[in-house]
Amino acid sequence: MVFYMSRTRTITWHDPMEGAKEAMQMDGIDYLQAMSDEKFSMPPLLHTLDFTVTLIEKGNVVFEFVPQEFHYNPIGTVHGGIISAILDSAMGCSVHSLLPAGKGYSTLELKVNFLKAITIKTGKLKTMGKVINLGGRTALVEAQLVDENNTIYAHAVSTCLILNF
Repeated sequence: MVFYMSRTRTITWHDPMEGAKEAMQMDGIDYLQAMSDEKFSMPPLLHTLDFTVTLIEKGNVVFEFVPQEFHYNPIGTVHGGIISAILDSAMGCSVHSLLPAGKGYSTLELKVNFLKAITIKTGKLKTMGKVINLGGRTALVEAQLVDENNTIYAHAVSTCLILNF
C-alpha cells in the first residue's frame, strides 16, 4: 500500500451576485476598479485558482498567478484549463474595461496555443489582455502568458459577444 502526503486548501468568497447587480449600472472600467478597490468582491474564480489582478486600464487588464500543485494535471504540469482560464479572464476583463454601463460580454470563441510547460519551478506568470477591435456586437482580443523575463508560455485569441443588460 502506498501512502500519499495529503494537502488541504480552504477557499472563502463572497456572494458574486451582489457586485454583478451593480455592474449593470456602471461603466466596465469603473466596475473593475471598484472590485480592485474592494468596494465589491472579486469573482470566486479568482479565489479558487489564486489569480490576482495587478493592472486595470481601458483595454488592458493584467492577471498574475504563481503556479501551485493544485493547478497540476496528472503529469505534474499546470493544467491547460488553468492557463486557458487566466488568459480568458484577462481578455474578457480587457473587453469589459471598454464597455459602457448596461453592456456586458461573454466569450464566444477561445483559441489557446500552449508554448511551454509550466510547473511550480516556473515562478510568477502574468497575462496581459489587449483589445484588437471593439465592435457593436463582438470584440476581438488577445493575450499572452509570460514570466518575469517575458518568455511566452501561452498565447490566446478570443472573440467576445457584446451583451445588452
